[in-house]
Amino acid sequence: MSQPFADLIILGKKTIELRNWNTNFRGEFLIHSPLKIRVDDCNRLKMNKKFVTGAIIGKAELYDVKKYNSLKEIKSDKKFHLSSKNFQNKTWGFMLKKPKSFRIPIPCKGQLGFFDVEIPKTKNKDIVTDIIDEEYRYQWIGHH
Repeated sequence: MSQPFADLIILGKKTIELRNWNTNFRGEFLIHSPLKIRVDDCNRLKMNKKFVTGAIIGKAELYDVKKYNSLKEIKSDKKFHLSSKNFQNKTWGFMLKKPKSFRIPIPCKGQLGFFDVEIPKTKNKDIVTDIIDEEYRYQWIGHH
């Protein structure tokens, strides 16, 4: 997802991601912020900030996929997907919930679609420690 949309998902402001393909995947996935920043969308959405790019910035859960049968249906959900007028045959809406930002972005080269990620080996053990600590807190605090 290009910026600013990756940030909007992490912030919980974008809860539908429009795609022109469907998926059977359901569950938690990592949000990758590619190098590309859509400046026109940043201006339209009044987002003037320095974005993290080229990294995994958080995670969310894909819990359902909505099939759009008309442009009218897509436009009626604009407050959830925040896309501009140019929908380019995007007929699927990935329904997202439980976004979570990572305090330390994980440098990563992106790919199209869902892809497997290998955590890069690094001398900076703080990155791995922070991710493990964050996940531990999420699992225990969130379920008690």
